[in-house]
Amino acid sequence: MLAIIQAAGWPIYLLLFASLIATTLIIERILFLRRHRILPRQLLDEVIRVYHNGKINTEVIERLEQNSPLGRVLAAGLRNVDSPREMMKESIEEAGRGAAHDLERFLTTLGTIASLAPLMGLFGTVVGMIEIFGAQNSTGTNPAQLAHGISVALYNTGFGLAIAMPALVFYRHFRALVDSFVVEMEQQAVKFVDSVHRARKL
Repeated sequence: MLAIIQAAGWPIYLLLFASLIATTLIIERILFLRRHRILPRQLLDEVIRVYHNGKINTEVIERLEQNSPLGRVLAAGLRNVDSPREMMKESIEEAGRGAAHDLERFLTTLGTIASLAPLMGLFGTVVGMIEIFGAQNSTGTNPAQLAHGISVALYNTGFGLAIAMPALVFYRHFRALVDSFVVEMEQQAVKFVDSVHRARKL
């Protein structure tokens, strides 16, 4: 493998760097985007119960805010629990946008690597081909040597595709996961607002 990397020329080092970044981002997002970390199962019910028991205070809200992205959204609602419904919804939506931004962190970078890696591989191949044909002399070429040089140059394209395919798969997966989390957070926030305003009318 080391011999292939050395033979493929300097452009392959750009691809190695891109693959290292992509791998790091994929592992980080796998660890971060876990359902129990984003949407704790019983959190909404617990927050509604605490609200109905009248145990809301600054400490509870701050602890809830640090709990999870869903907790951050519900904490925004609790901070404005005595405000009109529209103001309460607006504060929840603002917190939701912030939480969604955190969930989408690094996805742009991963998507860029997925798009750019094949082009970087193609660039490496073109550079390799230029070097091969530039090294040929006017007395003739050795077909076997030329074929070997071309195959080595193509390592860059192959490596670029090998990086792009998993990066694109994970990028699409994470985007779909984030979208589903955001929708579920919105639904739970609406349930919380409805519960609060039903309790006010009683």
